[in-house]
Amino acid sequence: MKIIEIEPVSMPEAKSIMAKREKVGEMNYEQKLALEHLKCFTRLTPSDAKKMTEEITNIIKMSPETLVQIINILPKNADELRMIFAREKFSLQEEEVKKILEIVAKFK
Repeated sequence: MKIIEIEPVSMPEAKSIMAKREKVGEMNYEQKLALEHLKCFTRLTPSDAKKMTEEITNIIKMSPETLVQIINILPKNADELRMIFAREKFSLQEEEVKKILEIVAKFK
């Protein structure tokens, strides 16, 4: 197998991809475990994740990895959100933090 492209994918998107793959054919042990994990811990639908992505990117531009972590974790407060942004080369303004948390709360 050859890796052509690496792209960060949120848990809702991964769950959708894995569910389609499950319907098509056999999955190996690790794939079955991954799908079970996604079924247990995914809290958004793929369409909600996409809407959240669009709304957050309208506020601030960030790396795809950071955006995926926001969707996966759904931070409840400013401290959790700042921990996600710790790997970025910039820090959030208070207004941006509030807007992002409002968007996250809307989709919970």
